[in-house]
Amino acid sequence: MSTGDDFIPFCKPSFEEEDIDALVRTIRSGWWTSGPRVSEFEEAFAAYAESRHAVAVSSCTAALHLSLESLGVSSGDLVFLPAYTFAATAEVILYSGAVPVFLDIERDSMNLDPAQLARALEITVSEDRVGAARDAEAEGLLAPGTARVLSRSEGRAAAVIPVHLAGMACEMDSILPVARRHQAAVVEDAAHAVETRYRQRKVGSIGDATAFSFYATKNLTTGEGGMVTTDDSDLAERVRRLSLHGISKDAWNRYTASGSWRYEVVERGFKYNMSDIAASLGLGQLQRIEATAERRREIVRRYTAAFSDVAAIECPRDDQSGVHAWHLYVVRLRPENLSIDRAEFIERMRERGIGTSVHFMPLHLHRFYAEEFGYGEGDFPVAEGVYSRAVSLPLYPHLTDAEVGRVCSAVREICAEHRT
Repeated sequence: MSTGDDFIPFCKPSFEEEDIDALVRTIRSGWWTSGPRVSEFEEAFAAYAESRHAVAVSSCTAALHLSLESLGVSSGDLVFLPAYTFAATAEVILYSGAVPVFLDIERDSMNLDPAQLARALEITVSEDRVGAARDAEAEGLLAPGTARVLSRSEGRAAAVIPVHLAGMACEMDSILPVARRHQAAVVEDAAHAVETRYRQRKVGSIGDATAFSFYATKNLTTGEGGMVTTDDSDLAERVRRLSLHGISKDAWNRYTASGSWRYEVVERGFKYNMSDIAASLGLGQLQRIEATAERRREIVRRYTAAFSDVAAIECPRDDQSGVHAWHLYVVRLRPENLSIDRAEFIERMRERGIGTSVHFMPLHLHRFYAEEFGYGEGDFPVAEGVYSRAVSLPLYPHLTDAEVGRVCSAVREICAEHRT
């Protein structure tokens, strides 16, 4: 039994002394809300993401919402996304009165299944949407939950939100063409994917817009925060305007020596701007991103080497064609080789002083979505199967070699003690 003093948390924000110094400088500057540090962070992040524009906001949720709003998603529209994701990906769709249409995932990558997306989009332009959905489900081409929602909905296919889960890129070469064919915008959820590359392209430069998260657990963190990247100048300008009450461009400048007191609200907006305090953290984190990414890869290599011969553990797949961000290291238990279930496995890890997590409970299994849209167990079988076996292990740059060794030993010991 481990004591609390040596507990290894699932996640812990990584920072350096220069981050504290940057915060102190910003506080002493007297400029705490959106200002020069935010602009500097946006410019640096756009260059890193290989995108023409970046707009800093208060969260990835805000980034997703603003992207959909700016692309014209509205009431009754259909927005397609994987069932296997965090709550924010779906709830932003509801903000506009649109309908979230869940899709099943690929087993290996845990990302949206492009084949199911293609079939679902074809059904939206079918003369007999109900019959086409029923046939696709019967032929095993579409998950039951997707077929049911499409049968009840008459809206247009407005957008697709691919989620780069754990830092593994979705198959964008399959997703983009089918979305374009049906005139659906593509808003990438890159909450886990700051460092990710899809083949030769940086995530952040592929879809119509990309939403990043800088939450406390993320690879690059500002405590709370997010970013929208896009190559579309008009889209970037509208995202920026909507992020601060719909006020005309560069509203923050009204408090500078060169600014004017006069401003104008040109459309309904939101309060989603980032502060200079948050941006000062982000700038420092961005400067170290390659070093922290390499440390994550070192830990991943040790985990994979340690578990590759453990019959009860299935290791996550790397991305050989691009760059995996390794925000999460999600192992999948093989229940046929264990005499305990996942909950007991997690408890055994806790007893050894190691925190874990589960990413994610599929959205259709949550009470709200079950009651609102009639979802139930069996609606997305691949997502449910992955979820039932998933355990996320600690993965952050300040994990020491000794702590990584403890995690490896704990997993191996538990699997050996409870081997069937």
